Amino acid sequence: MQNRQKNMLMPTRTDGSGVLKSTLEDPWVRFQIELEFVQSLGNPDYLTFLAQQGCFDKPEFVNYLAYLQYWKSPSYSRFITYPYCLHMLDLLQSPDFRREVARDPVTRFIDDQMLLHWKNYLRKRAEMINKHVHSLDPMPTPGPGPSC
Repeated sequence: MQNRQKNMLMPTRTDGSGVLKSTLEDPWVRFQIELEFVQSLGNPDYLTFLAQQGCFDKPEFVNYLAYLQYWKSPSYSRFITYPYCLHMLDLLQSPDFRREVARDPVTRFIDDQMLLHWKNYLRKRAEMINKHVHSLDPMPTPGPGPSC
């Protein structure tokens, strides 16, 4: 049998020198964990779960949410798949929102608004692009070429 470490809460690996170190110290692992967490904030049901568990009442957690604001910078936001999560991260900076998101009707309202946004997004985007194209000056049509 192989001798394996059983500590599931603190996974470890060896660095180049063979010394065991926490994978949470690895910048790439931390990047992935924080990216996944930030994107999970776009799920209204998850926000309700966090609120009902009392996470938003803990100053450490609220400070962590403030720390995660760096994901809004272009160098990090380009990795975001669900941009709505950044808006939710902004809303979570408000104590009023953190308190209200614990209520199921608020969660349903947010969920409905997200669905309506995606339902109408492509149509609205196409209209905006079409309007922009028509507002551009038409390019001059090429005339006849030089005669020989």
